[in-house]
Amino acid sequence: MALSFALIIIFGLLANKLFEKLKLPGLLGMLIVGILIGPYALNLLDKNILLISEDLRKIALIVILLRAGLGIRKETLNKVGIPAIKMSFIPGLLEGFTLVFITIKVFNISFTEAGILGFIIAAVSPAVVVPSMLSLIDKNKGSKKGIPTLILASASIDDVFAITIYTTFLSMYTTGNVSIFRQLINIPISIILGIIIGIIIGLILTNIFKKHHIRDTKKTLILLGIAIIFNSLENPIKDFIPIATLLGIMTIGFILLEKYPVVANRLSSKLNKVWVLAEIILFVLVGAEVNIFVAMDSGLLGILVIAIGLIGRSIGVLISLIGTNFNYKERLFCTIAYTPKATVQAAIGAVPLSMGVENGELILAIAVLAIIITAPLGAIGIKFAGKRYLE
Repeated sequence: MALSFALIIIFGLLANKLFEKLKLPGLLGMLIVGILIGPYALNLLDKNILLISEDLRKIALIVILLRAGLGIRKETLNKVGIPAIKMSFIPGLLEGFTLVFITIKVFNISFTEAGILGFIIAAVSPAVVVPSMLSLIDKNKGSKKGIPTLILASASIDDVFAITIYTTFLSMYTTGNVSIFRQLINIPISIILGIIIGIIIGLILTNIFKKHHIRDTKKTLILLGIAIIFNSLENPIKDFIPIATLLGIMTIGFILLEKYPVVANRLSSKLNKVWVLAEIILFVLVGAEVNIFVAMDSGLLGILVIAIGLIGRSIGVLISLIGTNFNYKERLFCTIAYTPKATVQAAIGAVPLSMGVENGELILAIAVLAIIITAPLGAIGIKFAGKRYLE
C-alpha cells in the first residue's frame, strides 16, 4: 500500500504541474492519472488502498470544506444570502426531474429507477467546485459581488437535496414503502441541524483556542480531527436524525473566522499546506473509481441525456439569479461553475447495482460518463470563464 501512495503522490504532482504548464486545471491531470493507474486500466494500485478510497476522499473533502469555511466572511455571505438559498435547490431539482422524464422516454425504465438515476447525476461536485472557487477568492476574482462565495455556499447544500431525493427513490424501489413527505421534511431539518451543530463546535473550539496556548499545527490537527468525527456521525444516525455534516463543517470554519480571525487566518494557511497532499489523494482516487468501459456502454444516448440534464440545471441557475445585479457574463460563469460532477457520482453510482436495482448497470454507466464529461469540461470552463468573466 505504501508503494501505491508513492505512485499517487509522484504521478499526481507531475500531472498537476504538466496541466498547469498547458494552462489547464491541475485537477484534470490528476483525474486522468487516477484513471490510468486505477483498476480499470493499468491496475497499479494496491487493492487495500481502493478499499479505503472512500474514507481518504472524504478526509480530503473535509480539508477543502474547512478551508472554504475559513474563507467566508459574514458581509459577503449577507450579500449573496437569498441567491445562495435559491441556487442550493432550484438548479438541482430542475436537472434531477428533467433527467427523470427524459430517461423514462429514452431508456424505457420505471419512474423510481429514473428517479434514482436522475438524482445521482443531479448532484454538483464540491470536490471540483470548492477548490476552484477558493482559487478565485485567492486571486480576488468576483469578490466585489461575492460570486465565488455564492457558489461555495450553495454547492454543499445542493448535494443535500440531491442525495436525500435519491435516497427516497432508492427506498421506494427496494421497499416500496417510504414517506415522501417525511423525506422532504428531512432536507431543511438536516440543513438546520448541520448549521446549528457547526456553530456549537465552532464556538467551543474558539473558547478552547482563546483559553489555552496551543501551537497552530496542533490546533489544525484538532480542528481536522473534530471535523472528521462530526462527519462520521452522519451515516449511523441518519435514519433517526438527518444532519448535513458537510455544511456543518463549513460552518465551523465560518464561526472561527468570525470569533477569532487572527487564529482562523493562521489555521487557513496551515490547511493550505495540508491541501497540497489532500488534493492529490482526492482527485487521483476519484479518477481511480472511473470505469471508462462501463461509461462506453451508455454511448451517445448517455451523452445526450447528460447534456439535456445540464440544460435543465443551467435554466435553474439563471432562475436563481433573477433579481441580482450580476451582468450576463457573471451569470454565464455561475452556470458553468455549477456543471461539474464527480464526488457523489463516484461515491454512490454503483450502489443501485449492488442493491439489485434492475437497471443498475445503466445507472452506473451514466454516472461514470457524467464524471468523464463534466468534471474536466467544468474545471476547464471555471478556470477560463473565471479569468475572462469575473472582475
